[in-house]
Amino acid sequence: MTEPEVMIDINTTPLIDVMLVLIIMLIITIPIQLHSVNLNMPAGNPPPPATEPVVVTIDIDFDGTVLWNGEVLPDRAVLETRLMQTAAIADQPEVHIRPNKLVEYKSVAAVLASAQRLGVTSLGMVGNEQFVK
Repeated sequence: MTEPEVMIDINTTPLIDVMLVLIIMLIITIPIQLHSVNLNMPAGNPPPPATEPVVVTIDIDFDGTVLWNGEVLPDRAVLETRLMQTAAIADQPEVHIRPNKLVEYKSVAAVLASAQRLGVTSLGMVGNEQFVK
């Protein structure tokens, strides 16, 4: 009578089971990463302003051209000069930024970064309904 052939292959089923349990434990223990932007939101209902606020409109065209109240600005230095003048006013005008739907994000981010760096506090995005599908 011949002896059965010895099986040399390793049984990987328990190894796979242990690895799956370890992966599930790793996924459960990883803290949830929230990509959030912290905003300082006003508390309560402020009284309505006595006078109508002055509004400055900054349009960003599809090719990155920046318009200040409809006037084309030749470069970023002129934009920053105007933003600095706006920030220096005691009762700052509202700055409304209206980007074109086709503009690259870096052009909008450059304007927002300049406004924040130069101290513009009353800033808003206008025309967001164009981005809703």
